[in-house]
Amino acid sequence: MNYAQLGKTGPSVSTLGLGCMGMSGMYGPSDRQKGIATIHAALDAGINLIDTGDFYGMGHNEMLIGEALKGVARDKVILSVKTGALRDRDGGFNGMDNRPAALKNFIAYSLQRLGVDHIDIYRPARLDPNVPIEETVGAIADMIKAGYVRHIGLSEVGADTIRRAAAAHPIADLQIEYSLISRGIEDNILPTCRDLGIGVTAYGVLSRGLISGHWQKGQGSEKGDYRSQSPRFLGENVDRNLALVEALRKIADTKGVSVAQISIAWVAAQGDDIVPVVGARKVEQLKEALGSRDVHLSLADLAAIEAAVPRDAAAGGRYPEAMLAHMDSEK
Repeated sequence: MNYAQLGKTGPSVSTLGLGCMGMSGMYGPSDRQKGIATIHAALDAGINLIDTGDFYGMGHNEMLIGEALKGVARDKVILSVKTGALRDRDGGFNGMDNRPAALKNFIAYSLQRLGVDHIDIYRPARLDPNVPIEETVGAIADMIKAGYVRHIGLSEVGADTIRRAAAAHPIADLQIEYSLISRGIEDNILPTCRDLGIGVTAYGVLSRGLISGHWQKGQGSEKGDYRSQSPRFLGENVDRNLALVEALRKIADTKGVSVAQISIAWVAAQGDDIVPVVGARKVEQLKEALGSRDVHLSLADLAAIEAAVPRDAAAGGRYPEAMLAHMDSEK
């Protein structure tokens, strides 16, 4: 496993991270033991960047990770935690609360559930329209002074917000969706991060399985599976998107790799400052993702991939319109 500093002020992280959200639902039923086994396999492979959110499974994900990390030396893991999202008993989302008092309450619960004395990267999951980003960043800076947090991160915010946040305190990284079929950050957000020396941790590199090469039409329709309401998985959109996958598969086949591996490798090839975060829920998925590190893409390969999957070729938005309307990164 290779390691690199995350941005100019962040910690040293593995060049592939593990996102744990799917271990607590969101994509259908999850298996606790398989989730723990996947975390252990990731650590054994040298992955140290473990990403979660305090609202994943309403705390379930943090408790799962806490269980998996028992007996693991604290300095062997970089814990990245998103916070601020409000949920109801039925699993629905009720907006954001990034007030300083709320964040200081949320982190107390996170530390308890994870069983640790500090979080390496703490970040608001989305921008709270009612709280200036400077106040949110300031509150996390207070947590750094208190020893509860090591670094500040951001998630799904636009260029202006990134600059305002960075002016208030050094920012380690921006976590944001980035994949072959979600490339909106290339216009303003990625250049802003590079100008400020802020790293990027890219989630959704397989577009929730859509461009993994394994997903088939009709899967993910169960209640509680996010894909049952995701525009890219619905109606005619899914047929158009799966056609892109098949075009990509032809290139992957010529290199003797899987569609998932070439998709992850493409994200990694976009810059040393970008760390793909894979949402593996099973050891088998993790092993496939780890194989992406051995995929070397030449300029000719990259050009062929661009031709097979042009930047704006995906049908449907990456989130439902109602959600996109409230995302600062989409403005």
